[in-house]
Amino acid sequence: MPIISVIIPAYNAEKTIKKTIQSVLNQTFLDWELIVVDDGSTDSTKEVVAEIKDNRIFLFSFPNAGVSAARNRGVNKSSGEFLAFIDADDLWTPDKLELQLKALQEHPKAAVAYSWTDYIDESDQIIYSGRHITLNGNIYEKLLVRYVLENGSNFLIRKDAYLKVGGFDESIFGVEDWDLSIRLSQLYKFVAIPKTQVLYRMSPHSITSNFSKQELESLRVIEKAYSQAPQSVQYLKKESLADLYKYLLWKTLAGSKQHKGLQAIRYLWNYTQNESHLLSQFPFVLKMSIKSLLAII
Repeated sequence: MPIISVIIPAYNAEKTIKKTIQSVLNQTFLDWELIVVDDGSTDSTKEVVAEIKDNRIFLFSFPNAGVSAARNRGVNKSSGEFLAFIDADDLWTPDKLELQLKALQEHPKAAVAYSWTDYIDESDQIIYSGRHITLNGNIYEKLLVRYVLENGSNFLIRKDAYLKVGGFDESIFGVEDWDLSIRLSQLYKFVAIPKTQVLYRMSPHSITSNFSKQELESLRVIEKAYSQAPQSVQYLKKESLADLYKYLLWKTLAGSKQHKGLQAIRYLWNYTQNESHLLSQFPFVLKMSIKSLLAII
């Protein structure tokens, strides 16, 4: 029985999934199984996967139900003690599984290991670095405010912990990994590997490029999290909203979409309504206001 089950949810991923699987094959840690869950693809995703010959790779096909359902279905087919997820267009560095597993073995009270993320374009070139946040132990309050793991291709999770919290919420789209991380952090400790090991691919079709959708789904996660949070942390909700709108503001102005100036102004307004230390953030607000106005012009 393999130690780690790696799960790839795949929908119309014929152009990228071969590279993703290769980054799993390149891992220095070898005792894994790879479960590819074809989520009702209409392209040649299944054929591309079938061409890769390795007896550790298993392909399952289901009707389309979304990425969360695909991941949960993959877990149901898994046999490993630990779970790792990677989207069908992302990449890992070769030491990702080895170092994350070592961290969990050295910290038996921790249930989740995560690393740093950098962002790549469709040509595998790094376009910018992630937040590179390193937090260990009880990080529940930090995760309420900010999604430090950044994406669903990052964490390594003890399977029993994943099952105890109920897996991915299939009603949430695009930020379901943040929701899962929050629920895990309520019960378990986290351990971080301060090294870039995840290369997250940016594309025009991802939710990270659809700011309105990302805003809507993130607000759902925040509302859900605080509806289940103890009274002692309710004061953090405005900070969570401020961080969300600061992130969306930065992403909007960094992009190249038309009409981004008006969208940025709205995000800036929402940020100022929730930032509790607004006076100290005045230089940032002024800078973003100028950038937003220039974008409108």
